[in-house]
Amino acid sequence: MTGETLKNSALAQLTMTRILETVREPGTMFWVFGFPILLSVGLGLAFRNRTPEPAFVGVLDGAAAAEVEAPLQAAHLHVERLAPRAAVERLRSGKIALLVVPPAPGASPGPITYRFDPTRAESQAARDAVDRVLQTAAGRRDPRAVKDDPVTEPGTRYIDFLIPGLIGMNVMSGSMWGIGWVIVNMRVRKLLKRLLATPMRRRDLLLSQCLARLLALPLEVVTIVVFARLAFHVAFAGSAVALAVVAVTGALSFAAMAVLVASRAENTQTVSGLMNVVMMPMFVLSGVFFSSAHFPELMQPLISILPLTALNDALRAVMIDGAPLAAVARPLGVMAGWGIASFLAGVRIFRWA
Repeated sequence: MTGETLKNSALAQLTMTRILETVREPGTMFWVFGFPILLSVGLGLAFRNRTPEPAFVGVLDGAAAAEVEAPLQAAHLHVERLAPRAAVERLRSGKIALLVVPPAPGASPGPITYRFDPTRAESQAARDAVDRVLQTAAGRRDPRAVKDDPVTEPGTRYIDFLIPGLIGMNVMSGSMWGIGWVIVNMRVRKLLKRLLATPMRRRDLLLSQCLARLLALPLEVVTIVVFARLAFHVAFAGSAVALAVVAVTGALSFAAMAVLVASRAENTQTVSGLMNVVMMPMFVLSGVFFSSAHFPELMQPLISILPLTALNDALRAVMIDGAPLAAVARPLGVMAGWGIASFLAGVRIFRWA
C-alpha cells in the first residue's frame, strides 16, 4: 500500500473508532443528542411569549413621520425612522419591537397603526408605552384614533427569530463538548499516549474527531427544525442544501475550536472551564435570544466576526428569508476562517500526554 493509501486508511479507521466510542457512551450520547433537544424544547416553550431584549421602536417614513417621531424622542424612547422595506426587515428580525405607521395626511387624518407581534411581551409593552406618549401629545380629552395590526404570519414572529439561534447554539455546544471533552478524556486515560506509539499523525487523529462530529449533526438540526414546525408552525423558506452547508461549516468551525481548546488541557475540569470561556461570551453577544444590534455601536465590529454570530446570521437568512448560498458567503467565510486558523493552531500545539 502507498503512503497516501495508508494515510487515508488511518483517517478512516480513526473516524470509525470515534463513532463507535460515541455510540457506546450513554453520557456522550445524551449531551450530544438529548440535551440540545431538551434545551430547544424548553427554550422554545419559554420564549415564545417573552423576550429579554430592550424595546426599540420604528416609525415608518412618510409625510406625517416627523409629527409622530418628535413626541416619542422627547419621551426618550429608542426611535428610528425607517423606509418601508427596512421597516419590514427590522420588525421581522427583532431589531425593533414595534413599528408605528403614521396616518395618511389629509383634512381628517386616519388612525395611527401599531404593527407588532402580540406574542412578544416586550412588543406589547412597547405598544402601550408609545400609545401613552402619543395620546398625551394629542391631548387626553380628544385622543388620537389608533388601531392594532398584529403580526401573526410565520416568519415575522419572535419564535421564528429564536429557532435559528437555538440551532446555532446547539451546533456550537455540541461541537465543543463532543470533541473538546473527549480529547482531554483520552489524554487523562492515557489513550493518547498509547496512540503516540502508532504510525499516525496528530493531524489525522484530530481531523477524525471533527469528521465524526458531522454524523451527529443531521439529527440535531433536523429534530429542532421539525419540532419548531410542528409545535410553533415555524416556516422554512430556504433550501435544505443551503441549510446543510451552513450547519456543516458551523459544526466544523466549532469542532476545530474545540481541538484548539483541548490541545494542551491536562484534565476535564480545565477544558470545561476553557470551553465556557470561549462559549459564554457568544451565548450573550451573538444574537441567540435577542438581536445583537442592541449592543453599543462600538462593539458591533467585534460581534460581527464572532463565529456564532456568523452562524446565526446565516441560519436566519436561509431559514427565514430563503437566501441562497451566495447571499451568506460572508458568514460562511468568517466561520471557515475561524475553523482553519483554530485547527492549524491546535495541531501545532497539540500534545499527546
